[in-house]
Amino acid sequence: MKKVIASVLCFAMCAGLMAGCKKDDESKATESTSGTTTESTAATEGSDTEASDTTADTEPTETEGGEETPATGATTADSYGSGDIVIKLYAMSAEVPNMVGSFMATYPDMEAKYKVEYMYCNNDGQGYETKLNAALQAGEGTAPDLYVAEADYILPYSTGDFSGYAAAYEDLIGADVMDKVKAAEIADYTVTLGSNADGKLVALCYQCTGGAFIYRRSIAKEVFGSDDQATVEAAIGAGTQSWDKFLEAAEALKGKGYAIVSGLSDLYQVSEKASLTPWVVDGKFNIDKERTAFIDLAEKVITNDYSNDTGSWGSAWYADMSDESERKVFGWFGPCWLINYVIAGQCKDKASFGDYAVCKPNLGFWWGGSWLFANAQVLDDADKKEFCAKFVEWVTLDTTETGLLYNFANGNYEWTSAKDTVSSGVVLAKADGKMDFLGGQDPFSIFIDATSYASSKCKCSYDADLNGFFQDTVSLYAHGKISKDDVLTKMYDLCEEKGIEVE
Repeated sequence: MKKVIASVLCFAMCAGLMAGCKKDDESKATESTSGTTTESTAATEGSDTEASDTTADTEPTETEGGEETPATGATTADSYGSGDIVIKLYAMSAEVPNMVGSFMATYPDMEAKYKVEYMYCNNDGQGYETKLNAALQAGEGTAPDLYVAEADYILPYSTGDFSGYAAAYEDLIGADVMDKVKAAEIADYTVTLGSNADGKLVALCYQCTGGAFIYRRSIAKEVFGSDDQATVEAAIGAGTQSWDKFLEAAEALKGKGYAIVSGLSDLYQVSEKASLTPWVVDGKFNIDKERTAFIDLAEKVITNDYSNDTGSWGSAWYADMSDESERKVFGWFGPCWLINYVIAGQCKDKASFGDYAVCKPNLGFWWGGSWLFANAQVLDDADKKEFCAKFVEWVTLDTTETGLLYNFANGNYEWTSAKDTVSSGVVLAKADGKMDFLGGQDPFSIFIDATSYASSKCKCSYDADLNGFFQDTVSLYAHGKISKDDVLTKMYDLCEEKGIEVE
């Protein structure tokens, strides 16, 4: 469900984003029509860690939000702290390890008492998941005390086969943890995805990844008469839960020589997360009305030439962001991390920097996020429990100005100076989200509102198998290579291969 970015692109992105910037997962190819990329968490700017040991002779690849992570198969390992008590951490990027460094700088007593040995590698070809699963199964001495999972593959660790390894937050942090969740105004969908089959919280996400529409001001003025948020929202049908107005806007933009989006994958990020039912219900294949609508939407967009027909995380996609393509693109659907760690990096030192703004989308959706777990084994060790409890709470629930959330939102860390939306509504309400890239606009209130539409009901354990295949199959239909009936026929065939019942 991802895309590995070719090394030349990686170099280009690193040059633009090392001054500031994340993502990873089951990358599959450099470029495709589906753009089936993994959900991203926010990136770190440059993701610099202390001296590291990369155990692979390969060039690093770029992750979804721009943060540099090792190439496929590479593992980066190092440590923070000088204490005698060892805490093991597994992650898919340098982001959470960097948080450990900031945590220890905030609490020097923890730095003196503990040594956090971390490992991170990207999830290309499920590389990270494979390492994490093996370590968890190996047990004490090898298993990580803390580990991270992204939205695309969180379910096995929260409710699936590996959920038994996760400590309930109520046992780790305290019986009042749900009161703290409520007080911090943590986004509901992040709590649901981080809860086990018994409804107990076992992980929280430090980001809020509700999505908005990110548009070009100059194009809005030319086509719609104003770059005002309300004007653009009216043009694209913000909040209508429909694509009707959006397609009207696409026709108007086409008439002026612009594409409304870069490619079909940009639209599927919305359709997928706007779905209120998963692919599989009670063991049977199910296709939500939003996914069904995507079939017709894709055909209209391609047939009417409303996009530049790119694939996410490919060279043409980045060229659209950097204004290097023949036809300019009006907008992008995405959360705050897409602005700071992807688009802004592509626009650096270009006229388009500062020519962007954010408005509410036509359909509510979300995209990405990373959840922090503690291994149940730490509950039997008072010292390990002390560190893990304090670190987990500091990262996910602390709303004070010394907590991770406040400083992450305000871009106060050396490893990520970009501002980002966090999971706490309390923190976002007091954070300063003004961004030069957005012409001084503060988009945080828009993203807070976007999060109110975010639902986890679209998720199931078959997402990795079905989402990418569906996008590729719909793309074939949109390009006239198969019939509309063939789309579902091919989905049925795949489901039968996966043991999913088809009615």
